[in-house]
Amino acid sequence: MIELRTPTQIEQMRPAGRFVADVITRLSEVADVGMNLLELDAVAHEMIRERGAESCYIDYHPSFGASPFGKVLCTSVNDAVLHGLPHDYVLQDGDLLSVDFAASVDGWVADSALSVVVGTPRQEDLDLIATTGRALEAGIAASTVGNKIGDISAAIAGVARAAGLAINTQFGGHGVGRTMHGDPHIPNDGRAGRGYKLKAGLVIAIEPWFLHTTDEIYTDADGWTLRSADRSRGAHMEHTVAITPDGPLVLTARG
Repeated sequence: MIELRTPTQIEQMRPAGRFVADVITRLSEVADVGMNLLELDAVAHEMIRERGAESCYIDYHPSFGASPFGKVLCTSVNDAVLHGLPHDYVLQDGDLLSVDFAASVDGWVADSALSVVVGTPRQEDLDLIATTGRALEAGIAASTVGNKIGDISAAIAGVARAAGLAINTQFGGHGVGRTMHGDPHIPNDGRAGRGYKLKAGLVIAIEPWFLHTTDEIYTDADGWTLRSADRSRGAHMEHTVAITPDGPLVLTARG
């Protein structure tokens, strides 16, 4: 069921968006060569505790997960692109790290993701991150009243295809509100002018993610982490966006 939020409710979602943005920013600042993924998760956990927020991940157990997630942060490194379960791994020079974080503040959820390189970057990784960021911007720009879900999907896909990237549609954007995942599903590829007509009050997470040379993924032995079939690296970007009469409002904007 697709739910629309009133202007008052969208205002009530702003604190969740700001908090999630603050956590993502902090994680991008402290992530560095020599840091353990479990330490990153601990940073996010402490910020949740200090804010009095609630994790959307720790008890999360959808059909595609082997067990309750058990952590508060997704940390996907190199050939891992989504749902990375934090584990005892120390970041190495040149690692491509994607962090994905969602939390509830005062009963409202926000969701965001960011990819960074720790240490010495490879140019191809920087290019992939930049392309994924441009795809997110294009998806946000298409999130206007009167457009359709397909317009968002087509805008994202247009950026990816221009960069020569393949596109996986198994996982993508989604509705956000009282829970982390809701309707509608927003694939990262689609046909403009098709699908649900966007209305004021719709709040969605838009999240392009791409791999260097494939669109095929598999689930790691941990039952959660999704990795590229050919070991190529991935990047992931996400913002929570409210559709308003005045245009898209990015609730998780950083800075």
